[in-house]
Amino acid sequence: MTSKPAPRPGGRSARVQAAVHRATHELAEQIGRAQLTVPLIAAQAGVTPSTIYRRWGDLAELLADVALDRFRADTEPADTGTAEGDLQAWAEQFFEEMGSEVGQTMLRDVLAGRIQGSAMAVPSQCAAYTASQIEIILARGLARGEAVPTVEAIMDGVVAPIIYRTLFGPARASHALVRELVAGCMRGAGRTGAQRSDAALALDGLAGPMLE
Repeated sequence: MTSKPAPRPGGRSARVQAAVHRATHELAEQIGRAQLTVPLIAAQAGVTPSTIYRRWGDLAELLADVALDRFRADTEPADTGTAEGDLQAWAEQFFEEMGSEVGQTMLRDVLAGRIQGSAMAVPSQCAAYTASQIEIILARGLARGEAVPTVEAIMDGVVAPIIYRTLFGPARASHALVRELVAGCMRGAGRTGAQRSDAALALDGLAGPMLE
């Protein structure tokens, strides 16, 4: 994963964004998400509707941006002492969050919109946030000398099945399945590591006679 989240605005622009996001959350709780409109959100946030239209384009893009904020992790993944333990803990939390009613709504909002003025689709930004958490876990494992999978392997082998089952079913993921997915990725990393070691030994064996 090479894509990175777009930089967030600062100063007055950041204050406007925070006010609009807060108003969106408050109104969703008060009147229900289905009743949200740009004029209502603007009034609650103390800005004009044109401010929202100019910045986000329409309600779908605003809701996608609000959902995107939920993908930003407040803390680093838990450190359990092993890469597999870290991945299991992180993946189970991710599964629980995405499978909740709030998480499912967030996923649908993310898939529905793009950030105004950005060439990067909101889903790609969410993937970048998710990948950054995985990168932290894998970096810890490498520092401990463990064989770890790639970020892409975790995204394809763990994250993608969770998202697919959450959105499309027919059967939702389970804690048991999540543990199995993580274990499968770790087994794949172990096989890859062993193959690399065998290849290195073979090269050493070839190099010996050539140097004699």
